[in-house]
Amino acid sequence: MGHVRKNSRGRWQARYRDPMGRERARNFTRRLDAERFLSLIEADKLRGQWVDPEAGKITVGEFAERWYATTVSLKPKTRAGYRSLLDSRVQPYLGPFQLRHIDPLVVREWIADLSAAGISASRIRQARNVLHAVFTLAQEASLVARNPVEGVKTPPLPSSDRRYLATNEVQRLAASMPSPHDVLTQVLAYTGIRFGEAAALRRSRCDLSASRLHIAESLAEVGGDLHFGPTKNHRQRSVVVPATVRDLLAHHLDTLPPEPDALVFTSPTGRPLRYSNFRNRVWVPATTAAGLTDLDIHELRHSAASLMIRAGADPKLVQNQLGHASISITYDVYGHLFPDRLDELGEDLDRLLRGTRASSPNTRPIGEEGRGLGRSI
Repeated sequence: MGHVRKNSRGRWQARYRDPMGRERARNFTRRLDAERFLSLIEADKLRGQWVDPEAGKITVGEFAERWYATTVSLKPKTRAGYRSLLDSRVQPYLGPFQLRHIDPLVVREWIADLSAAGISASRIRQARNVLHAVFTLAQEASLVARNPVEGVKTPPLPSSDRRYLATNEVQRLAASMPSPHDVLTQVLAYTGIRFGEAAALRRSRCDLSASRLHIAESLAEVGGDLHFGPTKNHRQRSVVVPATVRDLLAHHLDTLPPEPDALVFTSPTGRPLRYSNFRNRVWVPATTAAGLTDLDIHELRHSAASLMIRAGADPKLVQNQLGHASISITYDVYGHLFPDRLDELGEDLDRLLRGTRASSPNTRPIGEEGRGLGRSI
């Protein structure tokens, strides 16, 4: 246990040993302040919340780099996004500050500065999440007592109207595509797989006899380099292919090399599909020709979800087809598309109620149960 004593200069000194056994001291003008400080220190030690006062002197910039070094297991595209956010949004504003000087007010001011600079709400939220991750690690390393980013909100994301193509619009778009990208368009629009998953699809993972595609890999372009890696949620899944699209895909596979690892969709030169090249050279001209300007490639995935829901698919099946990590994500993104079944629920409950009442001979008709209640209260 620590103790308080008066030093040679007449100040009250609180002395204690930290969890590592090193002796520490802090001076106060009043004995009461020294005793209170010591009580707090001993309480923090008992709770395992003691923080070295010297540790927080490392700057946000220095520790953010240490945090970034721990993200090597993440996908290259994710790390590239973190790198961009650190370099453009975190380091210029907060990098020189010591960790111990960052509190919720500073974080709020930082977010306000980003907003005033015209940074989008989505980008601000991403930057906030990176800073939160940095301070989570700092807290775990006992460099700060609490995460100052916790609970700090960012500007609300603007509501955006997603586009959902009807089947005739999908067919019009596919007709505007050069072969075999017309097949790729229909695979994206009718299975809901991501562009990167389609770009990484190999012949051996097309089980057309069962109308299934095995999604086990994704292709991403990061800083001009192509990276094959796991899917977004690191899970493999099988998706169903409608028979009409399956037949188109089977005809396309007949034109490909027989090797099992051959990519199903490639550039005209047989190289892996780059998202940027595909968008600029194929997608934009085709959508313009089809009268679907400003259509985003990802909206084919939204269209697939819409068509599945309209076809009466169970939400769990939609989740698996799209590769969402949880059913809550499916509901968050597409919940408004599922039919309102409240009337159906009411009818089911009414049938249950009527059946129960019919089986009970002593039950009075509805309306008689409340008679006399006013007089009895």
